[in-house]
Amino acid sequence: QVQLVESGGGLVQAGDSLRLSCVASGRTFSGYAMAWFRQAPGKGREFVAAIGWSAGFTYYADSVKGRFTISRDNAKNTMYLQMNSLKSEDTAVYYCAADPDLLDVRLVRGWDYWGQGTQVTVSS
Repeated sequence: QVQLVESGGGLVQAGDSLRLSCVASGRTFSGYAMAWFRQAPGKGREFVAAIGWSAGFTYYADSVKGRFTISRDNAKNTMYLQMNSLKSEDTAVYYCAADPDLLDVRLVRGWDYWGQGTQVTVSS
């Protein structure tokens, strides 16, 4: 079992930056691939970015490519999402997810463990 806790959300203006963190506990962090998803009001949960076990692999949704950067620090059991040039359409609850495998990374079903989410609101 892996427990995930997100933090770093908030209210920012369009064009601002924000960094989200996800702290994991319970199992060996380096044994899990990690990802960020988001869910806007009235919409389904959407893939944002994924990172492999040692950060050698990263993958982004087209909507955030070039603006968001996913990273991890295995020594701190923490994953990050650096979000730059934020837009109003980035407004959502952001969730971190973990799974031992990198299968179906863009799909919710590809991830076994989830955090509770952190709200990001971007005002235009």
